[in-house]
Amino acid sequence: MDAITGLNNPTEQDESNASNEHDAQKGKYMTFKLGSEHFALKIQYVSEIICFQAITAIPDTEDYIKGLINLRGKIIPVIDVRLRFKQEPLEYNDRTCIMVINVKSTVVGLIIEKIAEVVEIQEENILPPPRVGKADKMQNKYVYGIGKVGDTVKLLLDPDKLINDADLSAMEQTSDQNEEGEV
Repeated sequence: MDAITGLNNPTEQDESNASNEHDAQKGKYMTFKLGSEHFALKIQYVSEIICFQAITAIPDTEDYIKGLINLRGKIIPVIDVRLRFKQEPLEYNDRTCIMVINVKSTVVGLIIEKIAEVVEIQEENILPPPRVGKADKMQNKYVYGIGKVGDTVKLLLDPDKLINDADLSAMEQTSDQNEEGEV
C-alpha cells in the first residue's frame, strides 16, 4: 500500500482484479444450440460473439475448418461446430453467429446456429457424460460433462479437445501466411 496516496501497487491491483474477474466467471457458461441439442462452453474461453460475416476458404483443410475472417485487422480461423461433430451441414442465416474463443493461446471462431444465454451451473449439477453407443463416443470426446439447468441439460464442451493440435498448427500456418496478404 502506498503510504502517501493510500492506493495499492498497480501490479497487485491488476492481479486482484484478474482474480476477482475469474471468481465472477466461475461456474458460468455460454449456452448455444446446434440442431436439437444444447451445448455450453465455460465463459472464460469466450472473447466475444459477432455477427456472421464473409469467410475466406482455406484450401486442403478439414471440411469443418471453414476458413478465415478478418476481425478488426486480426486474422482468425473459423470452425463450423456442426461439421466438427459430424452433423449435417445447415445453411447459415441471420441467427447464425461466430463465437470467438481463446483456446491454447489461439483465437478461433466457432460458427454457432443460435446463441442461447449465459447460465450458472454449480459443480454439483455437473455429471460425467454417459458411455453408450459408437455415435455417442465420438461426441463424448468433445463433451466433458452434462450440466443440469432447471429441467434441461446442457452438454459441456471441452475447447481443448474441440480444437486439436493438428488443426491449430494448420490454421496458424495459414493465418500467418495471410497476415501479410488480404483476407
